[in-house]
Amino acid sequence: MSQPPSNPYPGSYPPPQQQPGSYPPPQQPGGYPPQQQPQYGGDYPSVPQQPGGYPAAGQPGFGTPAEPPKKKSSVGKILLIILAVVVVLCVGGGTAIYFATKGTVKEVVDASKTRLVEPETLGGRPKVTEPQLQSAVEQMKTTIKDSVPGTTSVVGGIYGDPAKQDLVMIAGASTLLADPKKELDNAVKGLGVGLGVKDLKPVDAGPLGGEAKCGDGNAGGVQVGVCLWADRGSLGLVVIYFKSAADLESQFVAMRGEIEQKD
Repeated sequence: MSQPPSNPYPGSYPPPQQQPGSYPPPQQPGGYPPQQQPQYGGDYPSVPQQPGGYPAAGQPGFGTPAEPPKKKSSVGKILLIILAVVVVLCVGGGTAIYFATKGTVKEVVDASKTRLVEPETLGGRPKVTEPQLQSAVEQMKTTIKDSVPGTTSVVGGIYGDPAKQDLVMIAGASTLLADPKKELDNAVKGLGVGLGVKDLKPVDAGPLGGEAKCGDGNAGGVQVGVCLWADRGSLGLVVIYFKSAADLESQFVAMRGEIEQKD
């Protein structure tokens, strides 16, 4: 009876199962060892992976959710409206502000006591402290002061919460006006150019007197409501962003009372 061959796998070399260290590692054709291929091409380092070849959690790669796009800021549009307000007060009518010997001495004395102030809050809204907006407001105030003759005070500020689209801006100057109605009409022309405001209607100016008008506009694709006033001692306006003049009109007299004061 013949004996089984000592090598149960004749013709095969090396045997399928090998002992550690018995034979060299498997090689590619040509006798060269397999080369490690770089991942994702080029010389970039490979992505850390978990067992099974999947990218590690939190690392970029297959299956990693992309970050949601960031919401565009409306700061740029707000800045455009700030610049438009400069047009209203300095080009639309501000450069024509002056005092002539028209009116009684009492009117002149009373008007000279008018001052505009920037309250800490306006209509319950806190002042916005975003640096870019603050810088633009300060430049606006400087331009108004340099362009309007005889100013005794200048105000400019933005109040509310940009994230909630609840914003109100104020701008104005105190100075002696010979003809408040004329100055208001000149400012209205500036509103049409700078803020696209049309069809302003007269509104109650409140206990401080003078002339007042409100209207709707659109600047840079942003809906705005505008109310402005002029009296013998000041010219100013209030702009509400993302809303209509009807939303502002009910608050206007109270806001003006927070801004305009008599010494």
